[in-house]
Amino acid sequence: MRLDPDGGVPYQTLMLSYAFLNRLDEAKATYQQAMAHKLEDPLLHAMMYGVAFLQGDAAEMQRQVAVSAGKPGGEDFLLSFQSDTEAFSGHLGKARDFSRRAVESARRADEKETAAGWQMNGALREAEFGNAAQARNEAASALALASTRDVQILAALALARVGDSGRAQKMADELEKQHPLDTVINGYWLPTIRAAVEINGNNATKASGTGPAKAVELLQAANSYELGQPPPLAEFGGFLYPPYVRGQAYLLLHQGNEAAAEFQKFLDHRGVVANCPLGALAHLGLARAYALHGDTAKARAAYNDFFTLWKDADPDIPILQQAKAEYAKLK
Repeated sequence: MRLDPDGGVPYQTLMLSYAFLNRLDEAKATYQQAMAHKLEDPLLHAMMYGVAFLQGDAAEMQRQVAVSAGKPGGEDFLLSFQSDTEAFSGHLGKARDFSRRAVESARRADEKETAAGWQMNGALREAEFGNAAQARNEAASALALASTRDVQILAALALARVGDSGRAQKMADELEKQHPLDTVINGYWLPTIRAAVEINGNNATKASGTGPAKAVELLQAANSYELGQPPPLAEFGGFLYPPYVRGQAYLLLHQGNEAAAEFQKFLDHRGVVANCPLGALAHLGLARAYALHGDTAKARAAYNDFFTLWKDADPDIPILQQAKAEYAKLK
């Protein structure tokens, strides 16, 4: 910023860094400084939207969506970010609508890869919420639109999360072959994809626990990067997918304490997670971990935290129905 006070990228980067550190007032001040320089970089408005979410400022979030309306290269970001916000509260129908609008906006701007990225963001959401068929359909549609490296990464992960292990593994192997020296792919995405494969299907149900144990082993490669925001960037914050998948693996291994530590990372790093829907689902992960450990009081509290976040969620979401059934069985 000192070297180039009229360039938008330094302001974006500083805002995001402050947000990740939970220094939200400084992030907002950086945005205001950029506006004082009359910078009109559309991503500045996207960054401010994320900061406003973390501050609970719904009015500012809507203002940023309105400011970006109709602006190529900006509108689609805000629409997709709004889809994440709706999904964070369990408003899946609204989230789908905003994702559809984000894809259409990017396509109007002839940004096919960006459009496919927003569609893959929606596909991952469907996978995590328990809508496997919808996730597969969205992934196939995104790949047909732009089968680029970044879209393939997210598609492989989505397919792994819904149990399409063969296709996911094949895509992961091809990504490794094409990008053998890429740190982001080999240090973050491939371990996560392959770990997700291990906790699905036959691997996850082996009596020996080979699948989940192998997943934990694979994810060691991502330890140094798991709190980062590696490309492809489909969220305001970070997915934190390695801790999430690792937490799922520990649940399958019936290691409640270890699982709780992974899901707790989402609560401890709220500035990084922001409005990523996994941040809401982490409360459910915590509840399941506490239940495994036999701590019913903490499990009830964590379930209730999740239900509070999803107090007016769409009632037909599979993971919500599962959570309610689990809560009813707590003793």
